[in-house]
Amino acid sequence: MPVIPPFDADLLRRYDRPGPRYTSYPTAPQFNANFGESQLRDAAALSNGDPIPRRLSLYVHVPFCMSPCFYCGCNRIITRDLARGAAYLARLYREIEMIAGLFDRDREVIQLHFGGGTPNFLSPAQLQETVDVLRNNFRFSEARDRDISIELDPRFIKPQDVAELAAAGFNRASLGVQDFDPAVQEAVNRIQSVEETVAIINACRDHGMRSVNVDLIYGLPKQNLAGFERTLDTVVQARPSRLAVYSYAHLPEMFKPQRQLNAEDLPSAELKLDLLRLAIEKLTAAGYDYIGMDHFALPDDELSLAQQRGGLHRNFMGYTTHADSDLVGLGVSAISHIGDSFSQNPRDLPSWQIALDEGRLPVWRGMRLSEDDLLRADLIQCLMCQGEIPIRSLERRYDIDFREYFADAYERLRPLVDDGLVRIEADRIRATPSGRLLLRIIAMCFDRYLQQPSAAPARFSRAI
Repeated sequence: MPVIPPFDADLLRRYDRPGPRYTSYPTAPQFNANFGESQLRDAAALSNGDPIPRRLSLYVHVPFCMSPCFYCGCNRIITRDLARGAAYLARLYREIEMIAGLFDRDREVIQLHFGGGTPNFLSPAQLQETVDVLRNNFRFSEARDRDISIELDPRFIKPQDVAELAAAGFNRASLGVQDFDPAVQEAVNRIQSVEETVAIINACRDHGMRSVNVDLIYGLPKQNLAGFERTLDTVVQARPSRLAVYSYAHLPEMFKPQRQLNAEDLPSAELKLDLLRLAIEKLTAAGYDYIGMDHFALPDDELSLAQQRGGLHRNFMGYTTHADSDLVGLGVSAISHIGDSFSQNPRDLPSWQIALDEGRLPVWRGMRLSEDDLLRADLIQCLMCQGEIPIRSLERRYDIDFREYFADAYERLRPLVDDGLVRIEADRIRATPSGRLLLRIIAMCFDRYLQQPSAAPARFSRAI
């Protein structure tokens, strides 16, 4: 049965502290420049040699946006010069050809995702061409659960464009909304009507896409309960398959666009908690399952079904149903997770371009995971996806005495147990229903890098 997390404002307030989102472990700030192109090639070769090589998930980063959203912390480039898209694709195709040659041809692609930035900065014809280039260089699975997904900005796409995307093979879409309240939209520089958004949601359905996700954000300037309730009611009526309700983290020292926001307009800590409470109550009452972190899905959506059967996975694309795959990142700032390695492309466009122009794979940094990293990554993956840590299976898999190995983590868990967030049993550690809203706080107890004073600072966001 799906868990509806009880809302305890005092408990959430007490544990509202910065922490990683655990789309990977170790987190990206632990990557280093000692991992380069040679190490990536070695990792790919080793992954080909696995007794049963894993399938592939491809991620393509499109960094361009037509207009700046002031809350944004993504790696993006603001431009209205569409010619930059064509120049970007010319180098992207070069990268695709180079990296595809590292993998055996019999390794199927089970997932392809376009993120950004704004992927629909590219025209439907350009996106079709990119998919064709990928198909020519990789072998795409014909399995029924194959995903080809894209993030869409409803302000810059028309329903007829969606028809072309569906014809190109896209079967999932994610739409940014954030909030429909006009005062909030003006404050964050994202004016977006209900009508144009719903038209794209309907077009995705009409043209056979299996799933539509909508992103909302709570904690934005000018937000209030009445306005956010109207937004939630509107979105629920549109009935997307999935929703992500993110907490806004105001970090103007790290993200320049946020300096355009008036900090005095941000909701108080109390109001932000009330906005979260409202979202949970509205979405669960409307029949959405709470998946974990910030995500909700309808009971018949593949995300809910994957969690029920224990097949949910979390990576840089968020929650996904494809746990048995290596992730190959393409484009500026994209991250790959191949075998026991992570690697990341340069975050700035010129460095990425120069590497490709010189015939090099554009690897900026990365790391090879130790046995300890692999164990903790496995543990945190189980916690973030299933809400529990399977002690006995981890002991068998890594030949450890769990209690002895994680003695320090047990000490850090003690206050969480006392506060009713965690239940420690003989064969597993479970997040209680109250603890499901604070999975990151539980995971932090097992994060070795957080216990090292010299560890590189992570781009943390608040727990709520």
